[in-house]
Amino acid sequence: MESLDRRSLFAVFSALAAAGLTGAAAAAEPASPTLSTSKVLRYADLPLRKFPNGGEQRRVIVGTLPTGEFLEVHETMLPAGEMPHPPHKHPNTEMLFIQTGTLEYIDDDGSRLPVGSGDIVFSASNKIHGLKNVGTTPSNYIVVSVSKELPEG
Repeated sequence: MESLDRRSLFAVFSALAAAGLTGAAAAAEPASPTLSTSKVLRYADLPLRKFPNGGEQRRVIVGTLPTGEFLEVHETMLPAGEMPHPPHKHPNTEMLFIQTGTLEYIDDDGSRLPVGSGDIVFSASNKIHGLKNVGTTPSNYIVVSVSKELPEG
């Protein structure tokens, strides 16, 4: 599989999101807008959120699809030696597309699996999972999260 750079992968996700966002609008959840309008999302316009551990996140899109699924896509930069949060579980199903860096994925059974550039991590709904940057440089990855119910917090 050919490795995509961050901007190319962002363009792919924008196109996929736009393709899935057309159609009749469903009733929106109060805290989650219905994603029923196609659009172009400019990387430079995405708000940058900074975390105490030195990490950064750009939220790409969040809301409910007309088909009823909750969708969130964000890009994260995780500094060397850091975790975004302790291992946890939630109703969301997540896919992480690793762009750069050397990470360790903590699986539901406690296994610690090495992941790096070009790897894709699938975290099933309601299964414990975690992530740690075990490398010496920052890591960048894109998260696509889907759920039938709105995530907590």
